[in-house]
Amino acid sequence: MNAVVDMPAPPADVLEASTNAGPINLVDFINEFGAGLLQQVRSQNPPIYDGKQLPTRNAVMDALKRKPFEAQRDAIHALATSLLDHDGPAAVLNAEMGTGKTMMAICLAAIAIAEGLRRVLVISPPHLVYKWRREIKETVPGARVWILNGPDTLRKLLALRAALGAPPSNEPEFFILGRVRMRMGFHWRPAFNVRKGIDRGIDGSVQRVEYACCPRCGTTISRPDADGHPLPVSVVLATAMLSDKRGACEKCGEALWTLIRPGRPARSFKDLVLDALQQMPTIGEKTAQRLVNTFGEDLLGSMLGDNVYEFLYLMDEQGKLVFGDRQANRMERALANFEFSFGEGGYQPTEYVKRYLPQDYFGLLIVDEGHEYKNEGSAQGQAMGVLARKCRKALLLTGTLMGGYADDLFHLLWRLDPRSMIQDGFRPSKRGSMASATMSFMREHGVIKDIYKESSKKSHRTSKGNHVTHRVSKAPGFGPKGILRYVLPITVFLKLKDIGQKVLPPYREYFTSIKMTEEQQVAYDKLASVLVKELKNALRLGDNSLLGVVLNVLLAWPDCSFRDESVCHPHTRRMLAFQRAVFHEGVPTPKEVDLLELCRKQKARGRRVLVYSVYSGTRDTTARLKAMLDEQGFKTAVLRASVDASRREDWVAEQVDRGIDVMICNPELVKTGLDLLEFPTIVFMQSGFNVYTVQQAARRSWRIGQKVDVEVHFLGYEGSAQMECLRLMAKKIAVSQSTSGDMPDSGLEILNDAGDSIEVALAKKLMA
Repeated sequence: MNAVVDMPAPPADVLEASTNAGPINLVDFINEFGAGLLQQVRSQNPPIYDGKQLPTRNAVMDALKRKPFEAQRDAIHALATSLLDHDGPAAVLNAEMGTGKTMMAICLAAIAIAEGLRRVLVISPPHLVYKWRREIKETVPGARVWILNGPDTLRKLLALRAALGAPPSNEPEFFILGRVRMRMGFHWRPAFNVRKGIDRGIDGSVQRVEYACCPRCGTTISRPDADGHPLPVSVVLATAMLSDKRGACEKCGEALWTLIRPGRPARSFKDLVLDALQQMPTIGEKTAQRLVNTFGEDLLGSMLGDNVYEFLYLMDEQGKLVFGDRQANRMERALANFEFSFGEGGYQPTEYVKRYLPQDYFGLLIVDEGHEYKNEGSAQGQAMGVLARKCRKALLLTGTLMGGYADDLFHLLWRLDPRSMIQDGFRPSKRGSMASATMSFMREHGVIKDIYKESSKKSHRTSKGNHVTHRVSKAPGFGPKGILRYVLPITVFLKLKDIGQKVLPPYREYFTSIKMTEEQQVAYDKLASVLVKELKNALRLGDNSLLGVVLNVLLAWPDCSFRDESVCHPHTRRMLAFQRAVFHEGVPTPKEVDLLELCRKQKARGRRVLVYSVYSGTRDTTARLKAMLDEQGFKTAVLRASVDASRREDWVAEQVDRGIDVMICNPELVKTGLDLLEFPTIVFMQSGFNVYTVQQAARRSWRIGQKVDVEVHFLGYEGSAQMECLRLMAKKIAVSQSTSGDMPDSGLEILNDAGDSIEVALAKKLMA
């Protein structure tokens, strides 16, 4: 972690060599003068953490139930030095998947609490909320953990606000907020009482009407008439008036609106308790109804809402336990992932924290999977920025800080430390737009392609001329100046190899290029020729709608050539191309043949295989893969999106207990939170374009606790768009790793034919 960002001046011997000699090869230059350059970098950019660990902070970590490894301890000390000693507003832990980011964040939180930063707020993916609670409980003695992820979140926040004046607790307090719950905004509707009255017309007629009034004091809601006098309004008019803006009673200040939960009809408390009971294993509809009839919904509701473990030891009138030991044990295991609540408020917690809790009420904000908040228009990203400004310090956890483009970092940096970005001239426009600032950041630190198109035009009245159009597009890349200015000063890097080979086994990636059959290649070339011609014609007319269609078909068809392919225009529905299936049912494609052979070899070695396929929806290939593997004698399971995210860990454990050899799934389903140690061999049938997903999914089994070598295989068809996709992925991974404190060294790197830049060649030698 560096504190300053000035580029080092060349050493004297380098300057002398450059003036007295001719051109020198870059590799020779680095071999001869690399030591001097490195020494100059260290002298002009001294690290703020030099490896000296504070005994007081070590004492805090030694008092925890679980102790960090030495490399983890160094990373924790570096983060604490940046945030606590140098008063940095935010820091980033860019640690490789499987290094124990959750563990290190909890240790840092314990140090922050011991040094006065009371209360820790954690933003977690929704399926990891209860994993965070479990890890905190297993690490920090006496920790109190509040889950802000259910419909009773508002009730808990109200309790926190009510306790503001009370003496602070001596116990470590953690608050875990699910990412989906964090989004700002809420649903509401007008709320008022109805008062009946009489309206007398000018002609003396009498008409009974209903007026709207305040639900607390009964004051009639009114509006001024033409003369400025208050005029009571009817129920219909009051509803229209109050629907646009949340109002309040002019006399007593009572809110004339209330929260609602859209799409959910009002339900009785008894129904809510019955549903909560049926979420627990071994309890069905009849058992739940019998329990409610015996003990009443009030007693059961209070147990489930306040002390759910008391429910496990429920006794009948004779003093006998209602649940046996085996049943109670199953329910106790399930309770680690459940939280029962009966509140109906829909107020978003970020909005409440922003409005009603004091500044710095939470001392430390931990943002798990921080790269998920990089998009400019994301409601979750904007809410994360609000919480970062409400907390004293912020820690962002990620394994893939950026996905290849410079603007991946811009909005993260803006939300973590807007003051530094404004100082560098990246500020919003007068209308609040960040578009110009983003483009300026891209031009200064990223890669922008200016594309000019010149065409002959004969529409001039008096002469001929050429028409030039210009457009701008971004490309993968992030300059070393940007890394030095924005990444290094706030980031701690940790690789699995830094923890030591005694902790982790070897990890290897392989790329296999597979030839299509002659019939398959001819069909693909014909399909590609037709679609590319259609695409060119559409683009010539200014129609961009075929870009996604053509790209998706060319990527998918080699893997889906067992089914007829019809390609239609997305708007006109005109048939663009048709290709009959090349492979019949039960006949494996070349890639499937390679997969079957790989699975046989791995089974002979006693290793389970995890197979990734991005086509699990409309173009489902997972069912076909499972049928082929089953036919070859493999015991196979398919993880689908219908398995709730919070229960996937248990689902996988159940399949392993069942003795499966191969598990098939979309990599999006397991890219975060799951430790798949039982599958040391991973196969990507396709990669997709998302660099985050590829890097996260590839490391699912290479994590602390793995005892055997890990192999990751990428498969691609020669002469297809899949190769171009993999090449682009290789380039994006190279850029991503350059901002992760490492140089690319993956199985896809052999496809990166862009060549090393001066910066990459220099960095590789300096880091050797």
